[in-house]
Amino acid sequence: MTARSITDPAMRVRGLEKSYGKLGVLRGVDFDVARGSIFALLGSNGAGKTTTVKILATLLKADRGTATVHGFDVAAQPAEVRESISLTGQFAAVDEILSGRENLVFVARLRHLENPGEIADDLLRRFSLTDAGARKVATYSGGMRRRLDIAMSLIGNPPVIFLDEPTTGLDPEARIEVWQAIKELAEDGTTVLLTTQYLNEAEQLADRIAILHQGRIIVNGTLAELKQLFPPAAVEYVEKQPTLEEIFLAVIGGDDKSHALSTND
Repeated sequence: MTARSITDPAMRVRGLEKSYGKLGVLRGVDFDVARGSIFALLGSNGAGKTTTVKILATLLKADRGTATVHGFDVAAQPAEVRESISLTGQFAAVDEILSGRENLVFVARLRHLENPGEIADDLLRRFSLTDAGARKVATYSGGMRRRLDIAMSLIGNPPVIFLDEPTTGLDPEARIEVWQAIKELAEDGTTVLLTTQYLNEAEQLADRIAILHQGRIIVNGTLAELKQLFPPAAVEYVEKQPTLEEIFLAVIGGDDKSHALSTND
């Protein structure tokens, strides 16, 4: 790997446009995602989050614009992109009849990898599932199933992973378990693009946060940079920092509650 490839972003998106009939969903989307970082894409219902992820994962073709993932053009080199990524949707894609270990071994064999048992055992350790590895997934909690699902997506060591609403429907304890697993992915060098309806999830996890509104990225920065967009309010000599929710509502149009976040794009 050359020095240039190491320093280049894991994802680069320029002028991305996509319409469904007369409905323009993406209207010139631009952003970069640094290697080994967690990038959160926030947006209201219909903002285009899922459409963006589908284009980057080569499941959908853009009308205009360019995008590269791990150095490969999503339009011209889709096979290379697919070999470099993994996509985890809103619901855990695990087989409840099999044990956790059997799920992992099955996927490793499908990908024709050597030593599938060793791969499974390593991922069980990595996601704190060793004690539950022999149990059927039907007995797992929601957080355990989601962690197993993410573990399955890492078989083959993809450098880039897309997590689309990874904690939808989980209770607070399970969400924290999944948050820790996502943090460890980035610590190990995996690049994560995260879409989420939970603003505090982006606050907890993301190195950078982009807000997608009406088909365009209107804010893109670190949480600290986003907070600098709004002066703190001083109350009884205590400086009050704006929350990400306040920032989100302000940049997309104030107090209009019809912009509430949703899982459907």
